[in-house]
Amino acid sequence: MEAVPKLYAPCLTASVRHLAMPEQILINFTPQETRVAVLQQGVTQEIHIERTASRGLVGNVYMGKIVRILPGMQSAFIDVGLERTAFLHVADIMEARPNGHGSDPTRPIERILSEGQSLMVQVIKDPIGTKGARLSTQISIAGRMLVYLPQEKHIGVSQRIEDEGEREALREKLTRLVPEDEPGGFIVRTMAEGASEADLANDIAYLRKIWTELKGKARTTAPPALIYQELNLAQRVLRDFVNPETVRIVLDSRENFTKLASFAEIYTPAVRDLLEHYTGERPLFDLFGVEDEIQKALARRVDLKSGGYLIFDQTEAMTTIDVNTGGFVGVRNFDDTIFKTNLEAAQTIARQLRLRNLGGIIIIDFIDMDTAEHRDAVLAEFNKALARDHTRLTVNGFTALGLVEMTRKRTRESLAHVLCEPCPTCDGRGEVKTARTVCYEILRELLREARQFNAREYRVIGAPSVIDLFLDEESQGLAMLSDFIEKPVSLQAEPSYSQEQYDIVLM
Repeated sequence: MEAVPKLYAPCLTASVRHLAMPEQILINFTPQETRVAVLQQGVTQEIHIERTASRGLVGNVYMGKIVRILPGMQSAFIDVGLERTAFLHVADIMEARPNGHGSDPTRPIERILSEGQSLMVQVIKDPIGTKGARLSTQISIAGRMLVYLPQEKHIGVSQRIEDEGEREALREKLTRLVPEDEPGGFIVRTMAEGASEADLANDIAYLRKIWTELKGKARTTAPPALIYQELNLAQRVLRDFVNPETVRIVLDSRENFTKLASFAEIYTPAVRDLLEHYTGERPLFDLFGVEDEIQKALARRVDLKSGGYLIFDQTEAMTTIDVNTGGFVGVRNFDDTIFKTNLEAAQTIARQLRLRNLGGIIIIDFIDMDTAEHRDAVLAEFNKALARDHTRLTVNGFTALGLVEMTRKRTRESLAHVLCEPCPTCDGRGEVKTARTVCYEILRELLREARQFNAREYRVIGAPSVIDLFLDEESQGLAMLSDFIEKPVSLQAEPSYSQEQYDIVLM
């Protein structure tokens, strides 16, 4: 029997808090795709997938050409060489904001841009569904500890660094390293917590080198063209995912282990010792139960340990989550049953949002609770569980209808949209017409055909379930129609047809 690899490994910093919530990152490589799973205490919390044929675009910088300006929408469509034109709103144009980042636009888009103009833009949101990529003219380049803003003169610190003393110390270090006469600003990332001036200086040099190369390409490249590509998923793991709780990063490819180790030695030396090459026979994601979690995250229903369950319904505009008690009967009374189910649901929903990468508007229908104390406790538990989420979100309290409304920033496709497509049988409805419904449709269609065409015979080709119904319970209805149109009707079962599919052939 194959042993599960040890959980604990050398960490970036040794602290009791870090060992209390150990985090592992698993990376599964195939030539077609890279998959990353983030585990906390052995439980899968996040899934990230990048396919070679369709890498994410966020962070890429393009030389684009403006193909259309819409003054009514204060937007422009820009050709950057993608399948669909990308979208630029006036709020994302640097020149439209008087005081730079965060200011309200004061100039209309038609006075800033013109059709046919070349423009350097960066993708801030991947194409989702039928929408093209969203762009910004404010370029930002992310390093491990800093984000470089070459067009601004601003120093900021991530809100996730909560210690005021640490925030001020980092700001002072960065101010000393960035002379007043040098262009560009920086945002200190969470990874910079506890960083030395030498670490920050290395990041600054790396980011400025990238910007210099990028500007050179922009001057010599004709649009539409890609002039800077964001790191691939495995490299972004080292830059963005690793935190003080990360105890190891396990890879199942010798070639990619070597590549990533070389990348880490240059750009993220503190992370190099966390890399491990997995050589076991059993697939890495199977060993840690990640494959099962992916399958569960694609299901509409999620069972709770208590016996309750959740129902997830994802639409274009929003996601709704319904909480049900199911077979959970509680230990004391019905109110206690509801309260315990809602508490467990709050934790599970927070984890499923990360696993499924659900974004946009999310409505949660917890089971109705009579007491305000229980509602407050469930909301507090939900907010606590959401604190692990790295994606920007807002949560409102219970509405008058007992619903919890929240938003979660959507920057890439959900897990279901990456791995699945609408069912060709039901066309994404989640339901198919009954065999009897299809029988009646066929009878109506036969009548229409008979009125338009004078055929010798009509042959119905359909799914076996539909043909069987015509031969049994609906045989009288078919015979009556045949007598009415005064033409014979023959039947042919086609096993490859879905239940809703049929053809009427004129003989």
